[in-house]
Amino acid sequence: MDTHENAAAPIKLLVVDDDEDIRVLMAEYLRQHGYQVALASDGTTMFEQIAGCRPDLIVLDIMMPGEDGLSLCRRLQTMEGLSSIPIIFLTALGDTADRVAGLELGADDYVVKPFQPRELLARIRAVLRRGGRIPEESHAEDAAPEKAYHFSGWTLDIVARHLIAPDGMVVNLSGAEYRLLEIFLEHPQKVLSRDYIQDELQGQEVDRNPFDRSLDVQVCRLRARLHDNGRESKLIKTVRGDGYVFTSPITKE
Repeated sequence: MDTHENAAAPIKLLVVDDDEDIRVLMAEYLRQHGYQVALASDGTTMFEQIAGCRPDLIVLDIMMPGEDGLSLCRRLQTMEGLSSIPIIFLTALGDTADRVAGLELGADDYVVKPFQPRELLARIRAVLRRGGRIPEESHAEDAAPEKAYHFSGWTLDIVARHLIAPDGMVVNLSGAEYRLLEIFLEHPQKVLSRDYIQDELQGQEVDRNPFDRSLDVQVCRLRARLHDNGRESKLIKTVRGDGYVFTSPITKE
């Protein structure tokens, strides 16, 4: 059992799927690795579980009878205090449109059915690690960490995990949007390849689908958060054939 991940406090997962066999399989496997796991078969039960104990991450099936996973995710994004909960979607093989729609709604990752439990576990760990819920596997020298990035009037508060607009308003970011912005701010004014960004977002090297436009969707969402989605983006520029570059100078504190 991987007790190091919940030595400080138990990590709570919520698995939402109408297939009882899949729910039981995932629950047993994840509990063996030290997680607390709650289960739900539909949206009503999901919100009851959330009200009883706010989860650290939700594994959410897209294709469910009644209200589907996309609709449930959309509702979560509008609810105060719940929009920041990371979501990993379960999608059917070949449902590219659903995967893109999920990412547009702010989901952090997706797993394609059928899947191996260890793949889901790896993706859960990667999302939790990016969110600071479990420690990065790093051997870097101890140093005083940065607390904030400043760029073009904006501030990304790393401690509170808030994006603050030039007018002082706090802009809510999904876990995926936060991590994408963090990647750009860690490498300002440097062209980052699509493969590099995707590896950093997912915490591992992944198989490439040349027709997968999920990264473009995530960049588009982040541009919208930064009011950078006009005809000519000023902060995040597309470098045709190479990737993206964050053009603004930044300062750290």
